[in-house]
Formats: sequence, C-alpha cells, structure tokens
Amino acid sequence: MELLIIYIGFLLAAYAVIGNDVIQTLGTFLTSNSKTHWAILWAFASAILAATLFYGWYFHGGDVSYQRLDKISLPETIKWWHLIAPLSLLIITRFGIPVSTTFMILSVFSSQQIIEKMILKSVYGYGLSVVSAFLLYLIIAKSLESKKSINKVNRTNQKKFWIVAQWGSTAFLWSQWLIQDFANIYVFLPRQLSLFELLGSLAVLLTIMAYIFKNRGGKIQEIVNQKVNTQNIRSATIIDLCYGIILFLYGNYNSVPMSTTWTFVGILAGREIAINYLLNKKKLKNSYKLIAKDFAKVNIGLALSIFIVYLIQLIKNF
Repeated sequence: MELLIIYIGFLLAAYAVIGNDVIQTLGTFLTSNSKTHWAILWAFASAILAATLFYGWYFHGGDVSYQRLDKISLPETIKWWHLIAPLSLLIITRFGIPVSTTFMILSVFSSQQIIEKMILKSVYGYGLSVVSAFLLYLIIAKSLESKKSINKVNRTNQKKFWIVAQWGSTAFLWSQWLIQDFANIYVFLPRQLSLFELLGSLAVLLTIMAYIFKNRGGKIQEIVNQKVNTQNIRSATIIDLCYGIILFLYGNYNSVPMSTTWTFVGILAGREIAINYLLNKKKLKNSYKLIAKDFAKVNIGLALSIFIVYLIQLIKNF
C-alpha cells in the first residue's frame, strides 16, 4: 500500500509541478513559436530534460535533485495524507493560479526551519527579479521593445538570429529551472535512484510534457500571453535569458529550495512596469492592476500552501 502511495504521489507531483511551472520557462517559447509543430518543441525540451536529469543522477550519486533534498529526508512511512499537497496543487493549477510548487509540495516533508528558509529565499528572489528586470528594461525598452523596433525585426534577417538565440536561451533557462524544481518532482521517491527508477521516471515526465505541449501550456499560459510583446521572439529571448541568469546566480547560491514561480512573476512585473513607463504611460495603471493581480495569485497560492501544511499536521496528530 505504501509503495502505491509513493508512486501515486510521484505521478501527481510530476504532473502538477510540470503543469504549473513549465510555463515559467517554456511559456514564452511556446508563445513565440506558436506556428511550430508541438512535437518539435517537445522533442527539444525533452532532450534538455533528459540530459539535465542524467547529469544530476550521475554526478550526485543517484540524487537527481542536485542536493536540494539533502535536508529534506524521505519519511520512514508515506501516508495517504502526503498526497493532499500534490492533489491540491493539481486542482489549483486547473484554475490558472500560479502557486509555488516548492511551498506546496516540499513543505509537507520539511521542518519549520527549512520552510522559513525557503520562504525567505523566495521573497528575496521576487524582489531581486522585479528590480533587475525593471533596471534592465529601463535601459533596453526604447531600442528593443518599441513597435518600430519589433516591426523591424520581423521585416529583416535579424529574425533568423533571434530564432537561434531564443532556442539557446530557452535551453539554458530550462536546464536551470529543472535543477531547481527536480526536488519538487522527486520528493516522493528515494533520494538515490537506481537506473531503472531513473528511466521509468523519465518516461513519465516526457509523457506529461507531451500532453502539456500538445495543449500549448493550458491555463497558466495566460499569464505570459497577457504581457507586452511576449509573442515576439526577441522579447521572449530576453525574458528567458534574464530569468535563466537569475536562477543560475541566485538559485544556485545555496542548496535551499526556492520558488521559481515568484522569480518568474517578479521578472514579468519589473519588465511590464519599465516598458509601459517608457513607451506607453497611458497603460501604466493597467499594468499595475495586472501585476497586482498576478502578485495576489502567488500570495493566494502561498496562503493555500500554508493552510494545506497545517491541515496535514492536524490529520497527522488526529
């Protein structure tokens, strides 16, 4: 029975995490390559996922979480109530709420001290992302995000360069996100996987990704589509590169898990404010409303995560 719960937990966590978080990294990629067949995009992303997974497994002694789960041990026995977190995440995702999978999934297995560290690192990550994106786009918005500049890219041979650049930046970002979020996906499984377990889990992940790619991201994709110029390939490339660099520098600063959702929403917020401040002040108020709405969603997700953790604690002690 316990083994069944473990496998169900992994399946739920994998689908919920990928369904909720994949748009952070591949959302702009899907949007700006909407005319490319989904299978090609899926094959590209799958190759990077497989390479990142095997690299972590090989160089960390079977640990695919890149040591993010070092201080989050697997309980001696897995109970049915451990499934509440991934199941709740799965339901929330269907409503398009960008909840933090790190808080939702890992908190059930973590001590109070680790939870506090995760929240603190995530909040700082959000602030860093807002400020970094705002300052970056204050510098580049007029030259790279204006309508004239966007149209010029579409009319000239520059587009070929940006196509290659975007696929490269997506590969970099996707690998960095996976390093952060493999912990959320694999928390139900042993900390050291056998080759058979590795290959089996990889098959599950690739199947889930195929479904998501075929459906072009689902509800969470709307957060990306609502932002300025995200369908433009150059704009998408810059977003991906900015996000990837922050995850690489800040996310790998230590092995404490963090919410990539908060980082992603922060980048979009800083970018949106800077672009509309410089290029379209009439829409600045609408931008604030949109950003406030997104921020409210991630806070609702955090509140739900905390509520579910306390609910599980009550069930455990009942």
